[in-house]
Amino acid sequence: MRLILLGPPGAGKGTQAERIVKKYNIPHISTGDIFRAALREGTEMGTKAKSFMDKGQLVPDDIVVGVVTERIRKLVKKGFLLDGFPRNVNQAEALDKVGEHMEIKIDGVINIDVPDEELIDRLTGRRMCKSCGASFHVKFKPPQVRNVCDHCGGELYQRDDDTVETAKERLEVYHSQTSPLIDYYSKQGILINIDGNQDMEMVFSDVTKALDNLKK
Repeated sequence: MRLILLGPPGAGKGTQAERIVKKYNIPHISTGDIFRAALREGTEMGTKAKSFMDKGQLVPDDIVVGVVTERIRKLVKKGFLLDGFPRNVNQAEALDKVGEHMEIKIDGVINIDVPDEELIDRLTGRRMCKSCGASFHVKFKPPQVRNVCDHCGGELYQRDDDTVETAKERLEVYHSQTSPLIDYYSKQGILINIDGNQDMEMVFSDVTKALDNLKK
C-alpha cells in the first residue's frame, strides 16, 4: 500500500505510524528521516536542502519534493507510509505529478482528527526530567510523585515549546497550511477520517479496519 498520514501536532501520528508500518510491513517515510539520510548520503537534493538549512531558512517546496521523490523511487515496489509530507497543497500537487510520471498512485490518506481543545491539553501536558530526559504527561502518563521523575528522582519541567502559546501557534500553522489537504484528498475520494479523540488502541483499530477494506 501507498499511504499518507495526516493529523495536527499532538494527534498521535507517531504512535500510529509505528504500528501501521509494523502491521502492514511497509517502509515509513518520515520527512525528517529523509532529510537526514539525504544529507548523510550527499545526494543532489540533499546538498541543495543543506544550503537552505545552514542559513536557518525553510527548504523550498521543489527541493522537499525532490528529496521525497528520491526516497520513493527506492521503495516504489514495497509501498510506503508518508509522514510529514505533503505539508501543503503545492506539495500534494507536485506529488501527484511525480506519481503520474512513475505510474504509481496513493491508495489512501489517513487523517487523524482531534479537536483543538484536546490537542492543547496533550501538547501542554508533557513534562521532561532535567536529569535523565525521561518523558511524562500530567494526564496520560503522570509520575508517581508530582514533578518527580519515576526513574531517577530528578526534577520534571515543562519545555518552552510545550506552553499554551506555542501550542496555539503550532495549531494555527497547521490549520492554515496543512488543513487544506483534507479537502484536496477528500475530492479525490481517498481520504480516510479517523476519530483521534479516543484511546490509542481504538484509534489503531479504526485505522486497521479502514486499511483492510482498502486491500480488498
